[in-house]
Amino acid sequence: PVIYGHGNDPIHVTLPGHDTMMAIKHGGANALLELEIGGSIQLALTKQVQVDSIRRVIEHIDFVAVRLGEKVTVDIPIQLVGEAARDSLVVTENTTVSIEAEATHIPEYIEVDIEGAAVGTQIHASDLVLPAGSTLLTDPESLIVNITQAQEQELGEVAESESTEGAAAA
Repeated sequence: PVIYGHGNDPIHVTLPGHDTMMAIKHGGANALLELEIGGSIQLALTKQVQVDSIRRVIEHIDFVAVRLGEKVTVDIPIQLVGEAARDSLVVTENTTVSIEAEATHIPEYIEVDIEGAAVGTQIHASDLVLPAGSTLLTDPESLIVNITQAQEQELGEVAESESTEGAAAA
């Protein structure tokens, strides 16, 4: 792993594999870790993780050094909760939003409640409930979730199209 930031030279470190994997798995894409380097504690925010796709082990991690109270820009995943109205199709247009938040208060995800949402419901970035102290950086007009009418063919239409195809093949 390499730690960048605050105008310092990059610091190359070796971390215990299993503990690091568990910390990142638990903390998500924006895991904040306390690393002990040369006897002092350094807060480091995960910026990029490269995983060996076959062995499923971490190959390399880039961290950015942060300080307590410092604000950072991060992309936060959207997590849908609830079920939209029957016969609707839920389309997630944007799976993440960019926010500015204190390094020690980065949310793992932003919850979007779609319980009972009717066809035609649109949820924009400006509608999201952000944690206190966070600022939305994504365009407020960005469409996050769109609830549309589910497209279902009538059984008669399906039978008719199959019989037409069968006649064309014959």
